[in-house]
Amino acid sequence: MTIAWSIAAFIVAIGILVTVHEAGHFLVARWCNVRVLRFSVGFGTPLLRWHGRGPDRTEYVVAAIPLGGYVRMLDGREDDVAPEERHRAFNHRPLAQRTAIVAAGPAANFLFAVVAYWAVAVIGTVEMRPIIAEPPDQTPAAAAGLQAGDEVLSVDGRETLTWQQLAMTLLDVGFTREDVPVAVEGEDGRPRGHSLDLAAEPALRETTDILGTVGLRPYTPRLLPVLGAVVDSGPAAAAGLQAGDRIVAVDGEPVDGWPELVERIEPRPGEEVGLTYQRGDRRFETVVVLDRQQRGEREVGLLGVRPHVPEELRERMSREVSYGPVAGLWQGVSRTWETTALTVKVLYRMVRGEATLQNIGGPVTIGQFAGDTAALGVVPFLAFLGIISISLGIVNLIPVPILDGGHLLYFLYEAISGRPPSERAQAIGQRIGILALIGLMSLALYNDFHRLFG
Repeated sequence: MTIAWSIAAFIVAIGILVTVHEAGHFLVARWCNVRVLRFSVGFGTPLLRWHGRGPDRTEYVVAAIPLGGYVRMLDGREDDVAPEERHRAFNHRPLAQRTAIVAAGPAANFLFAVVAYWAVAVIGTVEMRPIIAEPPDQTPAAAAGLQAGDEVLSVDGRETLTWQQLAMTLLDVGFTREDVPVAVEGEDGRPRGHSLDLAAEPALRETTDILGTVGLRPYTPRLLPVLGAVVDSGPAAAAGLQAGDRIVAVDGEPVDGWPELVERIEPRPGEEVGLTYQRGDRRFETVVVLDRQQRGEREVGLLGVRPHVPEELRERMSREVSYGPVAGLWQGVSRTWETTALTVKVLYRMVRGEATLQNIGGPVTIGQFAGDTAALGVVPFLAFLGIISISLGIVNLIPVPILDGGHLLYFLYEAISGRPPSERAQAIGQRIGILALIGLMSLALYNDFHRLFG
């Protein structure tokens, strides 16, 4: 995965989500007959600028720094408002309309997530079944008696059809319970019940690799080192490898199976690796520079390939998940709700010290995930956009001045007291909000660079 690809995917993702957010403010403002002066995607120097038609002549801007945006409305606190335009100024609209305009931005992000998840459900995905490898010693999964080849059917009574559902359910359950029921089906086809002690492992509160710390790792069947797929923008593709090629050796050392290939590649992020591979009856040699990817607390090397999985094994290890348009809409709504609730719970646990602040990521982390998911295809990228859109909506609802949530807090005060906060109180609130945002961004950037270089 090239840095340029990740940057491009990041700009596309943020551009879409910021446009959606600001369009929420913009459309409701127009609906409430508030004059919109400018609609900007990005900050700083304008790269593109044009004016809309009609008497308002709204200015539309695409600016140089793609880390946000804004909608500037006519406001008597900032502009000289002509008497005939006074009724169209934001600060002169009824409280209910001002509240709706401010809340529309986060609401648009949640609505976008519903649409994105609906599209994912209708298009359909092939998901890996949560079949586990042998749990490492001294992990909750090992202590519970889980075994290699077990498929996790449910956690705490909630069905886990895929690895993603398993991870989200564990996050939702939290890490303070000693008796989390887990239902599994063994390789013999018999169901069994176990109990996970999620309060026994202190590292659970300080890790970003939840499944690994619990001891739940994907089961890896014995596969030959034959390439089933090559990621278009990955190191293997750049070196000319193709699906069907068999890796024979890494740096001259023979490779007999896929696990051996992974063991040789993962410990060497960013390094040059010599590959010997076979295509048909001929052998070739090449050198590749491995990509880097953060996985939990460690960085691993990536070749940008996936294994060839025989059909009978594919049926055992994966399942196709798809829905019709109506059922898909319900899936979109429910998945948005579940992800929103889980994100709020994790933020609450961070505040209480029950979850690590390392879970907070900044633009570098988002860019990495944007690039990775975009390389995998439309469906993974849509799912990624859904998650980030929800996060953007939640963050904007935090009751910190200068965010949408801070304005809504002011409006709540106005609704209760019958008057808006004083200008002095709002000025102090803005300073507090700016400091809080700087602190949050500093933490996110620290986590980003810690993952890259720490």
